[in-house]
Amino acid sequence: MADYKTIKGTRIKNYDTNPDNPITGQVWYNESTNKFRFQYPTAIASWSTGNFLNTARSAIEGSSQSSTAALAFAGTDGSVKGETESWNGSSWTEVADLSTARQAGAGAGASNTSALMTAGETATANSATNESWNGSSWTEVGDVNTARRLLAGGGTNTSAIISGGYTSGDTNIAETWNGSSWTEVSDLNTTRRVLAGNAQDNTNALVYGGKTPPSLYGQTESWNGSSWTEVADLNTAREGLGGSGSSNTDALALGGEAPSFTGATEQWNGTSWTEKNDLNSARATAAASGTTSTTVAFGGFNPGSSPIYLAATEEWNSVTPVGAWATGGALNTARFRLMGAGTQTAALATGGYSTAYLSITELYNGDSWTEVADLNTVRIEAGSNGSQTSALIYGGRTSPTVGKTESWNGSAWTEVADLNTSRHGLGGAGASNTSAVAFGGSASPYKQTETWNGSSWTEVNDLNSQPSDVGFGTQTAAIASGGTSEQWNGSNWTEINDLNTPRSASGTSGTTTSGLVFGGDPEPSGTAKTEVWNGSVFIEDADLNSGRYGIGGAAQGTSASSLAFGGGSPPAPSKTTATEEWTKPAFTTDTVTDS
Repeated sequence: MADYKTIKGTRIKNYDTNPDNPITGQVWYNESTNKFRFQYPTAIASWSTGNFLNTARSAIEGSSQSSTAALAFAGTDGSVKGETESWNGSSWTEVADLSTARQAGAGAGASNTSALMTAGETATANSATNESWNGSSWTEVGDVNTARRLLAGGGTNTSAIISGGYTSGDTNIAETWNGSSWTEVSDLNTTRRVLAGNAQDNTNALVYGGKTPPSLYGQTESWNGSSWTEVADLNTAREGLGGSGSSNTDALALGGEAPSFTGATEQWNGTSWTEKNDLNSARATAAASGTTSTTVAFGGFNPGSSPIYLAATEEWNSVTPVGAWATGGALNTARFRLMGAGTQTAALATGGYSTAYLSITELYNGDSWTEVADLNTVRIEAGSNGSQTSALIYGGRTSPTVGKTESWNGSAWTEVADLNTSRHGLGGAGASNTSAVAFGGSASPYKQTETWNGSSWTEVNDLNSQPSDVGFGTQTAAIASGGTSEQWNGSNWTEINDLNTPRSASGTSGTTTSGLVFGGDPEPSGTAKTEVWNGSVFIEDADLNSGRYGIGGAAQGTSASSLAFGGGSPPAPSKTTATEEWTKPAFTTDTVTDS
């Protein structure tokens, strides 16, 4: 039998307490507690934004069992839909339409090549129609016994179950599908419509939520192939929620009306529901496909959003490694709307506003800040990029908006050529004081992009959409975000997945494959939200210790190591000297047990 040293390459060592920097998975003996200990990365369950559906709609259905190979079909955007879209784990592709367009039916399926669309509502009536998907087309198969809409369903296209819904009134009727016909089985205990469900097959299912006016339900019922059993209720009773999961012991309930529109997410472990992180976009009548480990949710409706019919896609991951913010050395001068550059252990902070516009520059060594040479022009909300020894500041405002550019060589600021378009609230990226890209701005507002070669600015292709004051990366590979998000390849901007929480006046750092956005508006409170960019999507992570906007960031940090400093927070605003250091992943230390 292999011993621990053979497996891990080291013996179990004794420590008075815990080692300073244990290896992930390493086991050691803590002599003060007389326990064996080990360390592992801390993880959270969270939603991140994905690429949008091609057709925004609510009352949408989907295959139910895969998060990387899902199918979206049916729905409404004011008129019933037959459109079908296939998800490959990163984007949606339009494929063949349903034979009968409808909304608010029941979906089932193992993947994007095998699905079932059952019942629902056409433009004129409840439907009994049942269609099976083979990966390229829909075929009408055996109809359900009771035409209805607003029902729950799940399973595969050869073994499925439907329950509840609305006929001429609310119903509790359940039917199972064996691949060729539907059979009525035992009724639900609670009559209801607009409920959610998931199933492994026609012998193993779960339903939850729904309503019979005026009552909202949190009731959950488990199906064992012959009868329904009431089990623990949802924490939040609601209607129009989405559901995913692999069985009656593995489920995810998301969104709905309770009675206001919500993003509330709950996870079922076979015994009870546990509240988890909310969807980023509150919505009802969305569809979902996957398990409690990974799920994709899409579509839905929210009258408070614009547009009210949603194309938004979100991806759930139950084991996202989580980072942590720790307190660092305080700035010498409290301020907000300042600019930053550098890394977590070698940062630069300059400008900003305290009781007046500032030119003060400070350098951070990983422990404390030291005041050095001032900017030539006081300003706030300028673009910035570079390192602690080679940085660039451009644009911004004092009373007027300026285009002035200053170059930092590690000891002094030198005025160089102005931007072609004066502006403030702009984003910037770049490695040094000889290589930068400036974009966006909030004065006009502006979409202009300019590149810097060390001596002059050149206008290049504009942003596609609204201006941005959130940026990170290099002159030839940058991310612009804040409202919508776009990626720069050195010549053109391409739209990409947005932040989960749109905002301005955030701190940023990183590259096009590893970035971080933290803090930001709304004023006057500011947010503490932190989002990690992984090269494809933004993922919500651990919050700052204090919410603030107009915050500075170490531009050359990464999603694993960064620095946040300064900013404004209540009351209206209170400028801060606070500095926080970001490390990812954070670790949890635990005790080895027999179980």
